[in-house]
Amino acid sequence: MIAPGLRRRIVLVCVVASVSAPCAGLARSDAADVSAWVGNSRSSLRLIAGTQTTGQGFLRAGIEIKLAPGWKTYWRYPGDSGIAPRFDFARSTNVQSVAVQWPAPHAWRDDAGTAIGYKGNVILPLRVVPQNPAQPVELALAFDYAICERVCIPESGNTALRLPASAADHDAALAAAEASVPKQSAVGADANLTIRAVKREGEWPHPRIVVEVAAPAGESVDLFAEGPSADWALPLPEPAGEAREGVRRFAFDIDGVPPGVDAKGATLRLTAVAGSNAVEVPFRLD
Repeated sequence: MIAPGLRRRIVLVCVVASVSAPCAGLARSDAADVSAWVGNSRSSLRLIAGTQTTGQGFLRAGIEIKLAPGWKTYWRYPGDSGIAPRFDFARSTNVQSVAVQWPAPHAWRDDAGTAIGYKGNVILPLRVVPQNPAQPVELALAFDYAICERVCIPESGNTALRLPASAADHDAALAAAEASVPKQSAVGADANLTIRAVKREGEWPHPRIVVEVAAPAGESVDLFAEGPSADWALPLPEPAGEAREGVRRFAFDIDGVPPGVDAKGATLRLTAVAGSNAVEVPFRLD
């Protein structure tokens, strides 16, 4: 057992080199709403664009990742095993900022621990803010990510797409991905899926956090906990029984805090997932 305070995120060793070396140039498509696919038989990616709404202040786009059966890739917080994706939009033109959104993930448990991420096809929605809204945007992406089956393999790809697109044939898929992004909420909000209560048990520096999640009957529920920065490595909240009918209880210890950091006063991000619904709630460790 790892002693409290000494927990480390386990990162799988990449035992097979990626055969999809980073591209010297960018795979471009100036037509319609998609870039060219970049990748191999295990995984590939492309950029897609959605219908743009006048006056919303940003352009809608997405990173579509296609995975072969049995392979998975990782969420922004990959869990005990895995590597979070890295995005580089520095080669874009007329781009002020790009915000990456994350559809609700799933958890998988094996001998290496718990991984959090996606299987099959996934679209990561993007909100692209132009520097000059009157001019077109050239969105250029350099993307590093990991995929795993029995082994973990690093992958990368470079691609680009001009926005706004002349068509939006993939708008429905992008809209579905946007709808699956966890909704911002608050503790105790009145909804079908909600984090009803959060409380601290025990003393610092390693108290136990107990979370009550209300979800529709019959739905399996996952709960994920993240620290305020990527160097936190909180354990996965584990089921701790039912508080009352329709309310599931989860618990986790405040462990995996970066060295020298006082967890008191930090704001955690709790994400609850049940079926096609997901909510994201901030919680301050007072």
